[in-house]
Amino acid sequence: MEKKKILIIEDDPKIRRYLELELIHEGYNVVLCEDGFIGLETFFKDSYSLVLLDLMMPKISGEEVCKKIREVSNIPILILTAKDETFSKINLLDIGADDYITKPFVIGELLARMRVIFRNKKSYTTKNIIQCGDIILNLTEKEVQIKDEKISLTKTEFKLLEYLMENKNIVVTRDKILENVWGYNYDGQEKIVDIYIKALRKKIDLSDKYIKTVRGFGYMLKREAE
Repeated sequence: MEKKKILIIEDDPKIRRYLELELIHEGYNVVLCEDGFIGLETFFKDSYSLVLLDLMMPKISGEEVCKKIREVSNIPILILTAKDETFSKINLLDIGADDYITKPFVIGELLARMRVIFRNKKSYTTKNIIQCGDIILNLTEKEVQIKDEKISLTKTEFKLLEYLMENKNIVVTRDKILENVWGYNYDGQEKIVDIYIKALRKKIDLSDKYIKTVRGFGYMLKREAE
């Protein structure tokens, strides 16, 4: 049987290490993230069985992380919360959490709560999502969001962005773009790619410049910071 993979988003290094050791000992695979921003990026890159999520974190709070995950997935989420934090169980359930446990906790109780969640939530679905930086492409809903703002694209612009995001950080030629976006070659009309790239840039290159021109080769989708 394949091991369940647990995503731990927790800013306290001691708690992260404690959870890592205990969960590995129990037969789980574990992925660690030190803040909400990294946690969200990591979540979108792979599949997990459950998220252990700290509530109070720098950069992005656990509350916001929980809401953003719930927008695309019903994966089990178990919140780790300190005694003096004001969120009630009702608040946590409202933002999409399945359960919560108060720090300091006994590992046996945490493991028991995880088992209950797995029994009660035997399957979950994740929408078909591709992400690059602040760009989130929802293939199921055919929607594009940048920093929580929906971006309106034509059908061809969407297919072009999808192809570029699937090949993130890879230079793709105009011929390859024509083949994969239009489905056939426009003989001698590669300029149509440039026209659509220009239109797409106007819509998605808001604060970051994502689409790079690689002279003599083609184009590449890449975050400025990467």
